[in-house]
Amino acid sequence: MKGSHLFLCLFSVSCWLNLMPTSGNRIFHFGRCRVSMSMTEIRLGFTAIKASIVSIQARDPIKTLSILSHPQSLHKVKSSDRCCITHHLFNFYVDKVFKHCKTEDSYINRKISSIANSFLSMKKKLRQCHEQNKCMCGEESTEKFKQILANYEGLNVTSAAIKSLGELDILLDWMEKSQRAEHVNNPPTAGTKEAAGTLHTPVVSRKIMCCTTADSH
Repeated sequence: MKGSHLFLCLFSVSCWLNLMPTSGNRIFHFGRCRVSMSMTEIRLGFTAIKASIVSIQARDPIKTLSILSHPQSLHKVKSSDRCCITHHLFNFYVDKVFKHCKTEDSYINRKISSIANSFLSMKKKLRQCHEQNKCMCGEESTEKFKQILANYEGLNVTSAAIKSLGELDILLDWMEKSQRAEHVNNPPTAGTKEAAGTLHTPVVSRKIMCCTTADSH
């Protein structure tokens, strides 16, 4: 009998662990779409390779063209268009950028691969929002993405990919700025488990006490 109580306790804890959000994940709001993302993990990966990517970019003879910031590509995007353009951009990075960002340094390549995997996961989540009609594309988001593609296609494939990777912090900064704006315009209601875009860790003391009580009988 005591063994069965122990089994139930371990099973309950196992179920709880499976339901826990991944450490460091945050909920990002893109209009009606809500997706979890480990921004910290992507930031750390990008920071580790940024200096090397900038060094590679320095050898590019075309220094004036920007992929994401010219002309005003991600500025003043309406809340209703954020999901659509974010969906386009994650597809863009997965389908075009990361595939052509191979360097001679295996460490940098591993970091790029790790970032690419995070983007692939986000791409799938945003696609689900799109399929559920939560990620509608307006004229503004379509035109802005067309401009980004035009900027990208103005360079050869390798240079364009490296430049886009070097500007990844522009995209990440824009996402976090948009997230803050979303919370200002639509603050979380009282009693929700989500605050400032961060997933809260569930309290487990009650579950542990329940297991202890069952074991003691």
